[in-house]
Amino acid sequence: MSAVAAAPAENFRPPSLALSTLGLSLATFMQVLDTTIANVSLPTIAGNLGASASQATWVITSFAVSNAIALPLTGWLSKRFGEVRIFVTATLMFSLASLLCGLAASMGLLVVARALQGFVAGPMYPLTQSLLVSIYPREKRGMALALLAMVTVVAPIAGPILGGWITDNYSWPWIFFINIPIGIFASTVVRTQLAERPDPTEHAPIDYVGLVTLVIGVGCLQVLLDLGNDDDWFHSTRIVVLAIVSAIALIVFLIWELTDEHPLVDLSLFRHRNFRVGTIALIVAYAAFFSVGLLMPLWLQRDLGYTSIWAGLATAPIGILPVFLAPLVGKYAGRFDLRLVASIAFIAMAITSFVRADFNLEVPFSEVAGIQLFMGIGVALFFMPVLTILLSDLDGREIASGSGLATFLRTLGGSFAASITTFLWYNRTEVHHAQLTEHISAYNPDTYNAVLSYGQGDVQRGAAMMDYMITHQASQIGFNEIFWGLGWAFLLIIGLLWFAKPPFGAGPGAAAGGGGH
Repeated sequence: MSAVAAAPAENFRPPSLALSTLGLSLATFMQVLDTTIANVSLPTIAGNLGASASQATWVITSFAVSNAIALPLTGWLSKRFGEVRIFVTATLMFSLASLLCGLAASMGLLVVARALQGFVAGPMYPLTQSLLVSIYPREKRGMALALLAMVTVVAPIAGPILGGWITDNYSWPWIFFINIPIGIFASTVVRTQLAERPDPTEHAPIDYVGLVTLVIGVGCLQVLLDLGNDDDWFHSTRIVVLAIVSAIALIVFLIWELTDEHPLVDLSLFRHRNFRVGTIALIVAYAAFFSVGLLMPLWLQRDLGYTSIWAGLATAPIGILPVFLAPLVGKYAGRFDLRLVASIAFIAMAITSFVRADFNLEVPFSEVAGIQLFMGIGVALFFMPVLTILLSDLDGREIASGSGLATFLRTLGGSFAASITTFLWYNRTEVHHAQLTEHISAYNPDTYNAVLSYGQGDVQRGAAMMDYMITHQASQIGFNEIFWGLGWAFLLIIGLLWFAKPPFGAGPGAAAGGGGH
Protein backbone atom coordinates (compact mmCIF):
# COMPACT_ATOMS: atom_id res chain seq x y z
CA MET A 1 0.00 0.00 0.00
CA SER A 2 1.47 3.37 -0.92
CA ALA A 3 2.15 6.13 1.57
CA VAL A 4 -0.32 8.37 -0.25
CA ALA A 5 -3.10 5.82 0.07
CA ALA A 6 -2.24 5.07 3.67
CA ALA A 7 -2.39 8.68 4.87
CA PRO A 8 -6.21 9.06 4.96
CA ALA A 9 -6.52 5.76 6.85
CA GLU A 10 -4.06 7.06 9.47
CA ASN A 11 -6.14 10.21 9.93
CA PHE A 12 -9.44 8.35 10.27
CA ARG A 13 -11.13 8.25 13.70
CA PRO A 14 -14.19 6.05 14.32
CA PRO A 15 -17.41 7.51 15.85
CA SER A 16 -16.55 5.72 19.11
CA LEU A 17 -12.94 4.79 19.79
CA ALA A 18 -13.96 2.84 22.90
CA LEU A 19 -16.59 0.77 21.03
CA SER A 20 -14.19 0.09 18.14
CA THR A 21 -11.50 -1.04 20.58
CA LEU A 22 -14.02 -3.30 22.34
CA GLY A 23 -15.06 -4.93 19.06
CA LEU A 24 -11.49 -5.55 17.91
CA SER A 25 -10.37 -6.77 21.35
CA LEU A 26 -13.34 -9.14 21.72
CA ALA A 27 -12.58 -10.78 18.38
CA THR A 28 -8.93 -11.27 19.37
CA PHE A 29 -9.92 -12.52 22.83
CA MET A 30 -12.25 -15.09 21.24
CA GLN A 31 -9.61 -16.27 18.78
CA VAL A 32 -6.77 -16.55 21.34
CA LEU A 33 -9.15 -18.16 23.85
CA ASP A 34 -9.79 -20.97 21.37
CA THR A 35 -6.11 -21.92 21.31
CA THR A 36 -6.38 -23.13 24.96
CA ILE A 37 -10.08 -23.60 25.78
CA ALA A 38 -10.18 -27.11 24.31
CA ASN A 39 -7.06 -28.37 26.14
CA VAL A 40 -8.82 -29.36 29.38
CA SER A 41 -11.77 -30.82 27.46
CA LEU A 42 -9.76 -33.25 25.31
CA PRO A 43 -10.37 -36.33 27.51
CA THR A 44 -14.13 -35.62 27.56
CA ILE A 45 -14.24 -34.97 23.79
CA ALA A 46 -12.30 -38.18 23.10
CA GLY A 47 -14.67 -40.19 25.33
CA ASN A 48 -17.84 -38.71 23.80
CA LEU A 49 -16.70 -39.16 20.20
CA GLY A 50 -15.20 -42.63 20.68
CA ALA A 51 -11.62 -41.57 19.93
CA SER A 52 -8.33 -42.30 21.66
CA ALA A 53 -6.63 -39.67 23.78
CA SER A 54 -3.84 -39.36 21.18
CA GLN A 55 -6.41 -38.78 18.41
CA ALA A 56 -7.97 -36.02 20.53
CA THR A 57 -4.79 -33.93 20.15
CA TRP A 58 -5.79 -33.51 16.48
CA VAL A 59 -8.34 -31.01 17.82
CA ILE A 60 -5.36 -28.83 18.84
CA THR A 61 -2.97 -29.56 15.95
CA SER A 62 -5.52 -29.13 13.13
CA PHE A 63 -6.35 -25.63 14.44
CA ALA A 64 -2.68 -24.66 14.81
CA VAL A 65 -1.49 -25.94 11.41
CA SER A 66 -4.27 -24.34 9.38
CA ASN A 67 -3.84 -21.14 11.41
CA ALA A 68 -0.14 -21.10 10.53
CA ILE A 69 -0.84 -21.73 6.83
CA ALA A 70 -3.32 -18.81 6.72
CA LEU A 71 -0.94 -16.32 8.36
CA PRO A 72 1.24 -15.68 5.27
CA LEU A 73 -1.94 -14.98 3.24
CA THR A 74 -2.98 -12.08 5.49
CA GLY A 75 -0.95 -9.44 3.65
CA TRP A 76 -2.23 -10.46 0.21
CA LEU A 77 -5.87 -10.75 1.37
CA SER A 78 -5.86 -7.32 3.04
CA LYS A 79 -4.34 -5.66 -0.03
CA ARG A 80 -6.73 -7.40 -2.38
CA PHE A 81 -10.00 -6.97 -0.45
CA GLY A 82 -9.28 -4.38 2.26
CA GLU A 83 -8.40 -4.81 5.94
CA VAL A 84 -11.85 -4.09 7.40
CA ARG A 85 -13.66 -6.39 4.96
CA ILE A 86 -11.26 -9.30 5.60
CA PHE A 87 -11.42 -8.80 9.38
CA VAL A 88 -15.23 -8.78 9.44
CA THR A 89 -15.46 -11.78 7.09
CA ALA A 90 -12.86 -13.77 9.08
CA THR A 91 -14.67 -13.04 12.37
CA LEU A 92 -18.05 -14.14 10.98
CA MET A 93 -16.50 -17.26 9.42
CA PHE A 94 -14.88 -18.02 12.79
CA SER A 95 -18.35 -17.96 14.36
CA LEU A 96 -19.67 -20.29 11.65
CA ALA A 97 -16.71 -22.67 12.10
CA SER A 98 -17.34 -22.64 15.87
CA LEU A 99 -20.95 -23.68 15.22
CA LEU A 100 -19.71 -26.58 13.05
CA CYS A 101 -17.25 -27.63 15.80
CA GLY A 102 -20.07 -27.78 18.36
CA LEU A 103 -22.32 -29.78 16.02
CA ALA A 104 -19.61 -32.30 15.05
CA ALA A 105 -20.79 -35.86 15.69
CA SER A 106 -17.44 -37.57 15.07
CA MET A 107 -13.77 -36.85 15.65
CA GLY A 108 -13.19 -36.58 11.90
CA LEU A 109 -15.83 -33.86 11.49
CA LEU A 110 -14.56 -31.99 14.56
CA VAL A 111 -10.98 -32.00 13.23
CA VAL A 112 -12.16 -30.65 9.84
CA ALA A 113 -14.24 -27.94 11.55
CA ARG A 114 -11.27 -27.00 13.78
CA ALA A 115 -9.03 -26.80 10.71
CA LEU A 116 -11.52 -24.37 9.11
CA GLN A 117 -11.71 -22.42 12.36
CA GLY A 118 -7.91 -22.16 12.54
CA PHE A 119 -7.64 -21.08 8.90
CA VAL A 120 -10.15 -18.22 9.13
CA ALA A 121 -8.56 -17.18 12.44
CA GLY A 122 -5.21 -16.65 10.67
CA PRO A 123 -5.75 -13.01 9.61
CA MET A 124 -7.62 -11.95 12.77
CA TYR A 125 -4.74 -11.11 15.11
CA PRO A 126 -2.48 -9.33 12.55
CA LEU A 127 -5.45 -7.27 11.29
CA THR A 128 -6.57 -6.41 14.84
CA GLN A 129 -3.06 -5.08 15.42
CA SER A 130 -3.07 -3.10 12.17
CA LEU A 131 -6.57 -1.64 12.64
CA LEU A 132 -5.93 -0.68 16.28
CA VAL A 133 -2.77 1.18 15.32
CA SER A 134 -4.56 3.01 12.50
CA ILE A 135 -7.51 4.32 14.56
CA TYR A 136 -5.46 5.62 17.50
CA PRO A 137 -3.48 8.89 17.42
CA ARG A 138 0.25 8.27 17.11
CA GLU A 139 0.93 9.29 20.73
CA LYS A 140 -1.59 6.72 22.06
CA ARG A 141 -0.61 3.71 19.92
CA GLY A 142 1.64 2.26 22.63
CA MET A 143 -1.35 2.18 24.97
CA ALA A 144 -3.48 0.47 22.30
CA LEU A 145 -0.87 -2.24 21.71
CA ALA A 146 -0.39 -2.71 25.47
CA LEU A 147 -4.15 -3.27 25.75
CA LEU A 148 -4.01 -5.82 22.94
CA ALA A 149 -1.08 -7.57 24.62
CA MET A 150 -3.12 -7.72 27.84
CA VAL A 151 -6.01 -9.36 25.97
CA THR A 152 -3.69 -12.00 24.53
CA VAL A 153 -2.32 -12.71 28.03
CA VAL A 154 -5.72 -12.92 29.77
CA ALA A 155 -7.38 -15.13 27.12
CA PRO A 156 -5.10 -18.17 27.64
CA ILE A 157 -5.70 -17.91 31.42
CA ALA A 158 -9.46 -17.81 30.96
CA GLY A 159 -9.38 -20.66 28.41
CA PRO A 160 -8.69 -23.65 30.70
CA ILE A 161 -10.97 -22.36 33.50
CA LEU A 162 -13.85 -21.49 31.18
CA GLY A 163 -13.39 -24.68 29.15
CA GLY A 164 -13.36 -26.80 32.31
CA TRP A 165 -16.39 -25.09 33.83
CA ILE A 166 -18.46 -25.39 30.64
CA THR A 167 -17.46 -29.04 30.10
CA ASP A 168 -18.29 -30.02 33.70
CA ASN A 169 -21.55 -28.06 33.99
CA TYR A 170 -22.97 -28.22 30.45
CA SER A 171 -21.29 -30.14 27.62
CA TRP A 172 -18.13 -29.73 25.56
CA PRO A 173 -19.87 -28.34 22.40
CA TRP A 174 -20.63 -25.16 24.35
CA ILE A 175 -16.92 -24.28 24.50
CA PHE A 176 -17.38 -23.58 20.77
CA PHE A 177 -20.98 -22.28 20.78
CA ILE A 178 -20.04 -19.35 23.07
CA ASN A 179 -18.01 -17.89 20.19
CA ILE A 180 -21.10 -17.34 18.04
CA PRO A 181 -22.69 -14.31 19.82
CA ILE A 182 -19.23 -12.83 20.54
CA GLY A 183 -18.20 -13.11 16.89
CA ILE A 184 -21.44 -11.64 15.57
CA PHE A 185 -21.26 -8.72 18.03
CA ALA A 186 -17.57 -8.00 17.34
CA SER A 187 -17.93 -8.12 13.55
CA THR A 188 -21.06 -5.90 13.63
CA VAL A 189 -19.34 -3.30 15.82
CA VAL A 190 -16.18 -3.19 13.69
CA ARG A 191 -18.16 -3.06 10.43
CA THR A 192 -20.34 -0.13 11.59
CA GLN A 193 -17.60 1.79 13.39
CA LEU A 194 -15.00 1.46 10.63
CA ALA A 195 -17.39 1.71 7.67
CA GLU A 196 -16.03 5.11 6.63
CA ARG A 197 -12.36 4.16 7.07
CA PRO A 198 -10.42 4.49 3.78
CA ASP A 199 -9.51 0.95 2.76
CA PRO A 200 -7.71 1.03 -0.61
CA THR A 201 -7.21 -2.24 -2.47
CA GLU A 202 -4.87 -3.39 -5.20
CA HIS A 203 -4.56 -6.43 -7.44
CA ALA A 204 -1.44 -7.81 -5.77
CA PRO A 205 -0.03 -11.03 -7.28
CA ILE A 206 -0.39 -14.19 -5.20
CA ASP A 207 2.23 -16.91 -5.02
CA TYR A 208 0.07 -19.91 -5.93
CA VAL A 209 3.01 -22.34 -6.19
CA GLY A 210 4.23 -21.30 -2.74
CA LEU A 211 0.75 -21.63 -1.25
CA VAL A 212 0.01 -25.07 -2.74
CA THR A 213 3.42 -26.55 -1.82
CA LEU A 214 3.16 -25.07 1.70
CA VAL A 215 -0.30 -26.58 2.27
CA ILE A 216 0.75 -30.00 0.91
CA GLY A 217 4.14 -30.07 2.66
CA VAL A 218 3.04 -28.88 6.09
CA GLY A 219 -0.32 -30.71 5.93
CA CYS A 220 1.26 -34.09 5.08
CA LEU A 221 3.94 -33.61 7.75
CA GLN A 222 1.34 -32.89 10.42
CA VAL A 223 -0.83 -35.88 9.41
CA LEU A 224 2.33 -38.04 9.50
CA LEU A 225 3.09 -36.88 13.05
CA ASP A 226 -0.51 -37.42 14.18
CA LEU A 227 -0.92 -40.89 12.63
CA GLY A 228 2.63 -42.19 13.06
CA ASN A 229 2.17 -43.91 16.40
CA ASP A 230 -1.12 -45.60 15.42
CA ASP A 231 0.34 -46.76 12.05
CA ASP A 232 3.66 -48.03 13.50
CA TRP A 233 5.57 -45.24 11.78
CA PHE A 234 7.67 -46.20 8.73
CA HIS A 235 6.45 -49.78 8.75
CA SER A 236 3.26 -48.29 7.27
CA THR A 237 2.97 -47.55 3.54
CA ARG A 238 0.73 -44.58 4.32
CA ILE A 239 3.37 -42.97 6.57
CA VAL A 240 6.13 -43.55 3.98
CA VAL A 241 4.00 -41.95 1.23
CA LEU A 242 3.15 -38.96 3.47
CA ALA A 243 6.86 -38.51 4.29
CA ILE A 244 7.90 -38.57 0.61
CA VAL A 245 5.15 -36.18 -0.49
CA SER A 246 5.88 -33.80 2.40
CA ALA A 247 9.64 -33.80 1.71
CA ILE A 248 9.20 -33.13 -2.02
CA ALA A 249 6.61 -30.37 -1.44
CA LEU A 250 8.73 -28.61 1.21
CA ILE A 251 11.90 -28.77 -0.94
CA VAL A 252 9.98 -27.26 -3.90
CA PHE A 253 8.52 -24.64 -1.53
CA LEU A 254 11.97 -23.62 -0.23
CA ILE A 255 13.50 -23.35 -3.72
CA TRP A 256 10.50 -21.45 -5.11
CA GLU A 257 10.28 -18.99 -2.21
CA LEU A 258 13.99 -18.16 -2.48
CA THR A 259 13.72 -17.42 -6.22
CA ASP A 260 10.19 -16.02 -6.77
CA GLU A 261 9.75 -12.26 -7.26
CA HIS A 262 6.68 -12.12 -4.96
CA PRO A 263 7.19 -14.95 -2.43
CA LEU A 264 4.42 -16.00 -0.06
CA VAL A 265 7.04 -16.27 2.71
CA ASP A 266 10.14 -14.07 2.51
CA LEU A 267 12.86 -16.56 3.50
CA SER A 268 15.61 -14.09 2.53
CA LEU A 269 15.08 -12.46 5.93
CA PHE A 270 17.16 -15.26 7.46
CA ARG A 271 20.27 -13.55 6.07
CA HIS A 272 20.00 -11.24 9.11
CA ARG A 273 21.85 -12.68 12.12
CA ASN A 274 19.53 -11.49 14.89
CA PHE A 275 16.42 -12.49 12.95
CA ARG A 276 17.88 -15.96 12.38
CA VAL A 277 18.93 -16.48 15.99
CA GLY A 278 15.80 -14.88 17.50
CA THR A 279 13.40 -16.83 15.29
CA ILE A 280 15.01 -20.20 16.06
CA ALA A 281 14.90 -19.35 19.78
CA LEU A 282 11.24 -18.32 19.46
CA ILE A 283 10.26 -21.54 17.66
CA VAL A 284 11.98 -23.87 20.15
CA ALA A 285 10.86 -21.91 23.23
CA TYR A 286 7.25 -21.64 22.06
CA ALA A 287 7.19 -25.34 21.13
CA ALA A 288 8.33 -26.25 24.65
CA PHE A 289 5.90 -23.75 26.21
CA PHE A 290 3.03 -25.10 24.07
CA SER A 291 3.91 -28.66 25.15
CA VAL A 292 3.60 -27.67 28.81
CA GLY A 293 0.16 -26.13 28.15
CA LEU A 294 -1.04 -29.31 26.43
CA LEU A 295 0.46 -31.96 28.73
CA MET A 296 -0.44 -30.47 32.12
CA PRO A 297 -4.28 -30.65 31.85
CA LEU A 298 -4.09 -34.09 30.17
CA TRP A 299 -1.89 -35.42 32.98
CA LEU A 300 -4.05 -33.89 35.72
CA GLN A 301 -7.18 -35.57 34.36
CA ARG A 302 -5.73 -38.85 33.14
CA ASP A 303 -3.38 -39.70 36.00
CA LEU A 304 -4.50 -37.60 38.98
CA GLY A 305 -8.26 -37.90 38.34
CA TYR A 306 -8.99 -34.14 38.20
CA THR A 307 -12.22 -32.93 36.64
CA SER A 308 -12.00 -30.47 33.71
CA ILE A 309 -12.70 -27.44 35.90
CA TRP A 310 -10.10 -28.40 38.54
CA ALA A 311 -7.53 -29.08 35.82
CA GLY A 312 -8.29 -25.58 34.50
CA LEU A 313 -7.93 -24.02 37.95
CA ALA A 314 -4.63 -25.83 38.55
CA THR A 315 -3.08 -24.67 35.25
CA ALA A 316 -4.53 -21.14 35.08
CA PRO A 317 -2.10 -19.43 37.56
CA ILE A 318 0.51 -19.38 34.76
CA GLY A 319 -1.20 -16.24 33.45
CA ILE A 320 -1.54 -14.26 36.67
CA LEU A 321 1.94 -12.70 36.86
CA PRO A 322 2.13 -11.81 33.13
CA VAL A 323 -0.99 -9.63 33.52
CA PHE A 324 0.85 -7.47 36.06
CA LEU A 325 4.39 -7.79 34.68
CA ALA A 326 3.72 -7.34 30.93
CA PRO A 327 3.29 -3.52 31.10
CA LEU A 328 6.46 -3.22 33.24
CA VAL A 329 8.43 -5.43 30.87
CA GLY A 330 7.25 -3.35 27.91
CA LYS A 331 8.31 -0.13 29.68
CA TYR A 332 11.61 -1.06 31.32
CA ALA A 333 13.08 -4.17 29.57
CA GLY A 334 14.74 -2.02 26.90
CA ARG A 335 17.02 -0.52 29.59
CA PHE A 336 18.74 -3.91 30.00
CA ASP A 337 20.48 -6.33 27.66
CA LEU A 338 17.47 -8.18 26.22
CA ARG A 339 19.50 -11.40 26.01
CA LEU A 340 19.80 -11.27 29.80
CA VAL A 341 16.06 -10.60 30.26
CA ALA A 342 15.17 -13.54 28.00
CA SER A 343 17.74 -15.75 29.76
CA ILE A 344 16.02 -15.10 33.10
CA ALA A 345 12.73 -16.13 31.45
CA PHE A 346 14.16 -19.43 30.20
CA ILE A 347 15.87 -20.17 33.53
CA ALA A 348 12.48 -19.76 35.25
CA MET A 349 10.84 -22.05 32.67
CA ALA A 350 13.62 -24.62 33.02
CA ILE A 351 13.31 -24.65 36.83
CA THR A 352 9.56 -25.29 36.62
CA SER A 353 10.14 -28.12 34.13
CA PHE A 354 12.74 -29.80 36.37
CA VAL A 355 10.39 -29.49 39.38
CA ARG A 356 7.60 -31.15 37.37
CA ALA A 357 10.07 -33.89 36.43
CA ASP A 358 9.99 -34.87 40.13
CA PHE A 359 6.18 -34.91 40.44
CA ASN A 360 4.43 -38.11 41.52
CA LEU A 361 0.84 -39.32 41.63
CA GLU A 362 0.39 -37.86 45.13
CA VAL A 363 1.43 -34.27 44.30
CA PRO A 364 -0.99 -31.76 45.93
CA PHE A 365 -3.03 -29.18 44.03
CA SER A 366 -1.17 -26.32 45.75
CA GLU A 367 2.20 -27.49 44.42
CA VAL A 368 0.90 -27.88 40.84
CA ALA A 369 -0.72 -24.43 40.92
CA GLY A 370 2.34 -22.89 42.63
CA ILE A 371 4.71 -24.10 39.91
CA GLN A 372 2.32 -22.78 37.24
CA LEU A 373 2.31 -19.41 39.03
CA PHE A 374 6.13 -19.31 39.12
CA MET A 375 6.33 -20.18 35.41
CA GLY A 376 4.36 -16.98 34.79
CA ILE A 377 7.61 -15.07 35.45
CA GLY A 378 9.13 -16.82 32.44
CA VAL A 379 6.07 -16.15 30.27
CA ALA A 380 6.10 -12.44 31.17
CA LEU A 381 9.80 -12.05 30.33
CA PHE A 382 9.85 -14.29 27.25
CA PHE A 383 7.92 -12.83 24.34
CA MET A 384 8.79 -9.13 24.24
CA PRO A 385 12.63 -9.51 24.46
CA VAL A 386 12.81 -12.37 21.94
CA LEU A 387 10.51 -10.58 19.46
CA THR A 388 12.50 -7.36 19.82
CA ILE A 389 15.79 -9.21 19.24
CA LEU A 390 14.56 -10.97 16.10
CA LEU A 391 13.20 -7.73 14.60
CA SER A 392 16.19 -5.59 15.63
CA ASP A 393 18.33 -5.92 12.50
CA LEU A 394 15.52 -5.69 9.93
CA ASP A 395 14.98 -2.46 8.02
CA GLY A 396 11.62 -0.65 8.07
CA ARG A 397 10.25 -2.40 4.97
CA GLU A 398 11.08 -5.83 6.37
CA ILE A 399 9.50 -5.42 9.82
CA ALA A 400 5.97 -6.55 8.87
CA SER A 401 7.26 -9.53 6.86
CA GLY A 402 9.64 -10.52 9.65
CA SER A 403 6.94 -10.37 12.31
CA GLY A 404 4.58 -12.41 10.12
CA LEU A 405 7.23 -15.03 9.26
CA ALA A 406 8.24 -15.44 12.92
CA THR A 407 4.57 -15.82 13.95
CA PHE A 408 4.02 -18.38 11.16
CA LEU A 409 7.02 -20.52 12.19
CA ARG A 410 6.22 -20.17 15.91
CA THR A 411 2.67 -21.44 15.31
CA LEU A 412 3.94 -24.38 13.27
CA GLY A 413 6.46 -25.18 16.01
CA GLY A 414 3.67 -25.33 18.59
CA SER A 415 1.59 -27.62 16.41
CA PHE A 416 4.42 -30.05 15.69
CA ALA A 417 5.41 -30.03 19.37
CA ALA A 418 1.88 -31.07 20.37
CA SER A 419 2.08 -34.18 18.19
CA ILE A 420 5.66 -35.06 19.10
CA THR A 421 5.30 -34.69 22.88
CA THR A 422 2.01 -36.62 22.89
CA PHE A 423 3.67 -39.44 20.93
CA LEU A 424 6.69 -39.46 23.25
CA TRP A 425 4.47 -39.61 26.32
CA TYR A 426 2.45 -42.58 25.08
CA ASN A 427 5.57 -44.31 23.78
CA ARG A 428 7.44 -43.94 27.09
CA THR A 429 4.33 -45.06 29.00
CA GLU A 430 4.27 -48.31 26.99
CA VAL A 431 8.00 -48.87 27.53
CA HIS A 432 7.77 -48.34 31.30
CA HIS A 433 4.60 -50.44 31.55
CA ALA A 434 6.50 -53.32 29.98
CA GLN A 435 9.46 -52.78 32.31
CA LEU A 436 7.26 -52.65 35.42
CA THR A 437 5.34 -55.82 34.54
CA GLU A 438 8.20 -58.02 33.28
CA HIS A 439 9.06 -59.17 36.82
CA ILE A 440 5.45 -59.79 37.87
CA SER A 441 4.44 -63.44 37.76
CA ALA A 442 1.02 -64.91 38.45
CA TYR A 443 2.82 -67.84 40.09
CA ASN A 444 4.51 -65.63 42.67
CA PRO A 445 2.65 -66.00 46.01
CA ASP A 446 3.26 -62.35 46.94
CA THR A 447 1.81 -61.19 43.60
CA TYR A 448 -1.20 -63.51 43.99
CA ASN A 449 -1.88 -62.24 47.51
CA ALA A 450 -1.61 -58.63 46.35
CA VAL A 451 -4.07 -59.29 43.52
CA LEU A 452 -6.51 -60.89 45.97
CA SER A 453 -6.13 -57.89 48.30
CA TYR A 454 -6.78 -55.34 45.52
CA GLY A 455 -9.82 -57.27 44.30
CA GLN A 456 -11.15 -58.03 47.78
CA GLY A 457 -11.06 -61.75 46.95
CA ASP A 458 -11.90 -61.36 43.23
CA VAL A 459 -8.76 -62.30 41.26
CA GLN A 460 -9.96 -60.85 37.93
CA ARG A 461 -10.93 -57.55 39.52
CA GLY A 462 -7.67 -57.44 41.49
CA ALA A 463 -5.58 -58.06 38.34
CA ALA A 464 -7.41 -55.25 36.54
CA MET A 465 -6.78 -52.87 39.46
CA MET A 466 -3.10 -53.80 39.58
CA ASP A 467 -2.75 -53.17 35.82
CA TYR A 468 -4.54 -49.83 36.28
CA MET A 469 -2.03 -48.80 38.96
CA ILE A 470 0.96 -49.92 36.88
CA THR A 471 -0.33 -48.03 33.83
CA HIS A 472 -0.64 -44.79 35.79
CA GLN A 473 2.79 -45.27 37.34
CA ALA A 474 4.27 -45.88 33.87
CA SER A 475 2.50 -42.77 32.57
CA GLN A 476 3.91 -40.73 35.46
CA ILE A 477 7.48 -41.87 34.72
CA GLY A 478 6.99 -40.95 31.03
CA PHE A 479 5.60 -37.54 32.03
CA ASN A 480 8.63 -36.91 34.26
CA GLU A 481 11.06 -37.83 31.46
CA ILE A 482 9.41 -35.41 29.01
CA PHE A 483 9.61 -32.53 31.48
CA TRP A 484 13.26 -33.34 32.16
CA GLY A 485 13.83 -32.97 28.40
CA LEU A 486 11.81 -29.73 28.26
CA GLY A 487 13.92 -28.28 31.08
CA TRP A 488 17.12 -28.89 29.11
CA ALA A 489 15.48 -27.46 25.95
CA PHE A 490 14.81 -24.16 27.77
CA LEU A 491 18.43 -24.03 28.99
CA LEU A 492 19.84 -24.74 25.50
CA ILE A 493 17.88 -21.77 24.10
CA ILE A 494 19.84 -19.46 26.42
CA GLY A 495 23.12 -20.48 24.78
CA LEU A 496 21.61 -19.92 21.33
CA LEU A 497 20.25 -16.48 22.23
CA TRP A 498 23.67 -15.07 23.11
CA PHE A 499 24.75 -15.44 19.47
CA ALA A 500 22.56 -12.40 18.75
CA LYS A 501 24.44 -9.11 18.50
CA PRO A 502 23.36 -5.84 20.14
CA PRO A 503 22.09 -3.18 19.82
CA PHE A 504 18.50 -4.34 20.18
CA GLY A 505 16.89 -0.90 20.19
CA ALA A 506 13.09 -1.13 20.00
CA GLY A 507 12.62 -0.45 16.32
CA PRO A 508 9.27 0.25 14.71
CA GLY A 509 8.46 -3.44 14.67
CA ALA A 510 9.13 -4.20 18.29
CA ALA A 511 5.84 -2.96 19.54
CA ALA A 512 3.99 -4.33 16.59
CA GLY A 513 5.26 -7.80 17.26
CA GLY A 514 5.01 -7.71 21.00
CA GLY A 515 1.61 -9.12 21.75
CA GLY A 516 1.43 -12.11 19.52
CA HIS A 517 1.23 -15.05 21.89
